[in-house]
Amino acid sequence: MQEEAARKILPAAVFDYFRDGFGAQVSRDEAAAAWREWRFVPRLFRDVSRVSTEVELFGARLAAPVLAGPTALHTLAHPEGEAETARGVAAAGSLLVLSARAGRTLAEIPVGGPWWFQAYVLRDRDVTERQVRAAVEAGAGAVVLTADAPYVHPRPVPQAGALSPAARAAGLEQDPALAAGAIGWLAGLSGRPVLVKGVLGARDAAACVEAGAAGVIVSNHGGRQLDRVVATARALAPVAEAVGGRVPVLVDGGIRDGGDVLTALALGATAVLVGRPVLWALATGGADGVRDCLDFYRADLARTMAQAGLPTLADVGRDVVVRA
Repeated sequence: MQEEAARKILPAAVFDYFRDGFGAQVSRDEAAAAWREWRFVPRLFRDVSRVSTEVELFGARLAAPVLAGPTALHTLAHPEGEAETARGVAAAGSLLVLSARAGRTLAEIPVGGPWWFQAYVLRDRDVTERQVRAAVEAGAGAVVLTADAPYVHPRPVPQAGALSPAARAAGLEQDPALAAGAIGWLAGLSGRPVLVKGVLGARDAAACVEAGAAGVIVSNHGGRQLDRVVATARALAPVAEAVGGRVPVLVDGGIRDGGDVLTALALGATAVLVGRPVLWALATGGADGVRDCLDFYRADLARTMAQAGLPTLADVGRDVVVRA
C-alpha cells in the first residue's frame, strides 16, 4: 500500500533493510502471491446489513483480527519509532507486538492499548529474564517466543545507535539449543500466555501446544532468516488442523488486504499480523499513517465479508475458500 511512497522517503539502505529477505529472496517474493492461490465461495441470502470484524484475544477486545506484528528498529522509519507506532495502533483499536529489538525503551513507548512482548531466548538466560520481567511490569499482556531463529544472519543496521540500550546489551546471541521447555519457563517467569512464533509444520504445532503454548503463530520470519521456506499461506491449514482449536492460531507473511485476511481466517487463523505494511505507513504518515493502515485492513475485511455473505467472524469456515 505505502511501499513505493516509503521508498521515496527513506534512505535506500533503510528501505532495503526493511524490505529485503535472505538469499535469493524467494520466500519474501512469494509470500503475498501464495494467498492469491485461494478463491472465495460466497454464501447467499445472508443478512449483511451489519458486519462485525471484532475479535477477542486473551482478554483484549480488538476492532479487527489484524495485529501489528513484531518488527525491529522502528526508529529507522520515524524519529519517534515504536512510540509513534504504538499511538497509531491504539487509535485503530488494534494490538502491538513489540519487538525485543526495538529502537525505543519501554519507558519511551506510550502504549495506550493492549500489547504483547516478542522475546528471544538468549544464551544468557539472565538477559532474557530481565527483558521479560520488564515487559510484564510495563503491562505486556502476553509473551511471543520467536523460535525460528536459532542463529541470526548478519544484517548491517543502517544507522548507528538505532537500537535501544536494552537491545544493545551484551549477551544477545540467540540460544541455538532452544528446546520446547522454554515455553513453560517463560510462562512461569511472566505469568502471561506464551505464544510460539515461527511454527510452519503440524508436528511442531502439536508439540508447542503439548508443551504449554497458549497460541501458535505461523510465520517464516518474513523470509529474513531462511530462504525457500514454505509460504505461510500454504503452511496455515495443516497447522490449524494439528492444533484442533485447542489454542488460537495466528499467521503473518504477505497479508496485504482484507481478502488475504479473510482467506487466513477461513484456513484456520484466529487473527493475522502485519509487519512491513506498518513500517511503510509509519515512515510515510507517522501515527496517523499506522492508524490508517490498520483501519484499511479492518474496512476492507468488512467489505469482503459482506460480499461473501459473512456477517461475523464466527460465520467464517473452511468452506469459504477453495484452491484456485
